[in-house]
Amino acid sequence: MDQNATKETTAEASKEHAGSTRPTAVRTALVVLGLCFTLAVLGRGLSESFTVFLKPISENLGWDRAQAVSIYSLTWLVSGLTAPLVGRLFDHSGPRIVYALGLVLLGSAFLIASHAQALWQFQLLIGICLGIGVAFIGNVPNSILLGRWFGPKLPTAMAVVYSAMGGGVLALLPASQLLIDHLGWRETYQVYGLAALGLLVPLLLLPWRMFAAGSPHVAKKTDPDFVDGGWTLVSAMRHHAFWALFSTFFFTAVGMYSIAAQIVAYLIDAGFPPLQAATAWGFSGVVLVFGMLGVSALDGLIGRRPSVLLSYAISILGIVLLWLLQYYPNVILLTGFVVCFGSMMGSRGPLITATAMKIFRGKRVGTIFGTISIGSGLGSAFGSWSGGLIHDATHGYNLLLVFALASVILGMIPFLIVPALRE
Repeated sequence: MDQNATKETTAEASKEHAGSTRPTAVRTALVVLGLCFTLAVLGRGLSESFTVFLKPISENLGWDRAQAVSIYSLTWLVSGLTAPLVGRLFDHSGPRIVYALGLVLLGSAFLIASHAQALWQFQLLIGICLGIGVAFIGNVPNSILLGRWFGPKLPTAMAVVYSAMGGGVLALLPASQLLIDHLGWRETYQVYGLAALGLLVPLLLLPWRMFAAGSPHVAKKTDPDFVDGGWTLVSAMRHHAFWALFSTFFFTAVGMYSIAAQIVAYLIDAGFPPLQAATAWGFSGVVLVFGMLGVSALDGLIGRRPSVLLSYAISILGIVLLWLLQYYPNVILLTGFVVCFGSMMGSRGPLITATAMKIFRGKRVGTIFGTISIGSGLGSAFGSWSGGLIHDATHGYNLLLVFALASVILGMIPFLIVPALRE
């Protein structure tokens, strides 16, 4: 009886301990989510701010549209190509090193670029260095870190972080236009560089050992019988789901970024004042939050495939509304475009991320997902660069919009035909 009583007492104590640690784990998970959101706001907002800098820089330095957009293209190309390195470094060294390197690169790139004169200097600093910095504080490290804290709720957590893209756009695009109007684009670059470096000290003081350890409850909730399937990058690349996800990232990014790089310039050319154009596209950050959370909520209600296909249909409607804006520039069409196109700008990301994490989960998931993410970087770069070339060749936007529409449709096709993405 004494032994049985002792066992019961021990079991009760264990339950009480687990119950007491759960609120702490929840609070820590929310802190980690807030941190990832903040870093995503910074990275995405600073990188997307180039759409506001495009006109003043190109006009000041005498560049055509394709030359200026090549900088933006390089940012996303390098960001995508760096993703596997980020995943591998995260697996090996942890989040503190990865995020700190990202802030150093961002701050240094903007400060030095404020004194640049030649195109190659901007391509090196705002293209390559900024692109690497964005990758180091972007979706790959955030996905891995949040996966350790949210487990089966990762799609919802990633929807919150992906919505940071909208938060960054909403905050920094109008702010960039105001700062450029009052200070000049070079001085604005200096402000952004100092702000990024100023965040480095508080970042380094955070309890990274605890953050990197993850929640003790996630592994039990996710799958108590989970066994690492032994996925390697080579074996993952032999699986059809790898290339399906890669192509979805690639073609969707081509379509969305062939437009995104020139949206502010497009609206100005359509007759909207510069600040109104920047603010309108910046307001997409508000609707993007609802789009991200809405698509992720639909995932649980109607399934992943219908949710993703619906998001593509709304994106296509947004492209049609943008085409009409050049002929009928009015607030109603502009609002419709911002709501449709802006709300879906990256809305599929959390679901695609969660799908990749589920299929290829294991100790090498960071490297595998980082490699899949190359598709997004390549697509963003190719799309924005191609969009600039098409604009210069046609001196208009119609062929560009056709190109974007076709690319978005190609990005949707894997979810129609690939078995692993239909589950």
